[in-house]
Amino acid sequence: MNKQVIPVKVGTEEYQLQQTRLQQQLGDGTTRCHLCLWRCKLKHGQRGFCQAHVNRHGTLYNLSYGIISAIDIGAIEDKPVKHYQPGTKVMSVGSYGCSFRCDGCHNLDISWGVSALDDLAKGESTSAYASAQMLVDTALRAGVQGIAFTYSEPAVWLEYVIDVSRLAREQGLYMVYVSNSFVTDEALELMAPYVDVLCSDIKSMEDSFYYDICKLATVESVLASIKKAHQLGMHVETRTNIIPGKNDDVEGYRQIAQWIYDNLGAESPWHITRFFPAYKLSHIPMTPAEMLWQAHDIAREVGLKNVYVYDDKGCDCAEENMPVSAYLNGSEEDLHQVKKCSASCCGDDGVLLKKYEQESD
Repeated sequence: MNKQVIPVKVGTEEYQLQQTRLQQQLGDGTTRCHLCLWRCKLKHGQRGFCQAHVNRHGTLYNLSYGIISAIDIGAIEDKPVKHYQPGTKVMSVGSYGCSFRCDGCHNLDISWGVSALDDLAKGESTSAYASAQMLVDTALRAGVQGIAFTYSEPAVWLEYVIDVSRLAREQGLYMVYVSNSFVTDEALELMAPYVDVLCSDIKSMEDSFYYDICKLATVESVLASIKKAHQLGMHVETRTNIIPGKNDDVEGYRQIAQWIYDNLGAESPWHITRFFPAYKLSHIPMTPAEMLWQAHDIAREVGLKNVYVYDDKGCDCAEENMPVSAYLNGSEEDLHQVKKCSASCCGDDGVLLKKYEQESD
C-alpha cells in the first residue's frame, strides 16, 4: 500500500476533524500513521499513542486541529534559538498530545493532554479553537515576527502547523518548530518548505534513557531526524536538559558535542539547560551550575563555537499563563464553546474511546 498525503482544507472556521496528512490506508480497514516514528497501526475507533489521531471507518483523522492549549509571546532566544533573527519576537503556540512520556515533563497537561483529548473525542471539549487564518491574524495583531509551535510535540498536529505556516509565510512571518525529533522523514519532507527553524532536544546518547520515555526511540533515530532536517535546509539548534543521575555523564556531553560538530558544524548552537524538579522526578534536585558549565567546557574543547548555558530556565514553558482568549480575537464564550465536529465523517456514534496502549497492535 502506498502512503497517502491527504490535502487539508485551509481556513475552516468551525472545529472539525481533519484527515491525517500522512496515513496508509490498509485493505482491512486499518490505517497506519506516518507522522512520528511510532507509526501506529489502528483499527476503527482506536487512537494513536499521541491520542490525537483516530481511525474512523478506515480513515485517520486529527482530533486536535486548531485546538489551542497555550499561547505566549516572547523573544525567539527563549525557545532557545539564538542564531536566527535574534532580537525578534515570536508567538509560541501549543496544543495537546505527545509521542514521548517524559518523567520530568513541565508541560504535562499541555503536552500529554490525555483528558483534553478524551473530551475532544467525546465531543465534550471546551478548549479554544482557532482557524489557521485566525491564528496568523493573532500573530500579526501582536506585532511578532514569527510563530513557534512548541509546548506539545508539533508532529501531533502537523496538519495545522503546515496550514498556519503557509498563511504566515505569505505575511512575512517565520516559523519555528520545537521538537523531540521522534519524527519520520516523510513528516520532515512535508514541513520543510514551510518551517524555517528546528529547535530539537538531544536528551542523551544512551538508548536506555530514551527507552524509559519512549520504548521505540533510539539515539540513532532521533539524531537521524535532526540531521535530515539540517539537510532539508532548516536552521537547526539543539538543546540538552541535564538531569542529575540521568544524563549527566561526562562522556555523554562529549559525544553530543562531537555529533553536533561532525553533523551540524562547528557553528551550530548547543543550548545546555538546567533541570528543575517536576512530575515523577520531583525528588531529583535541580542541576548544579558546575555540571552545566562542565558540559559547556567539554563542548568548547571539541570545537563547538556557540555553546550556551541556562542556569535560570529549563524547559520551554508558557511563562505568563494568560488565558488563550487574551490573545485570540473572540469572546471567552465563543472560543470555549463545546467542540463537536461540524463534518459528518464520524456518524451518529461519534468518536470511540479506545486507548492505544490497551487496544492497538
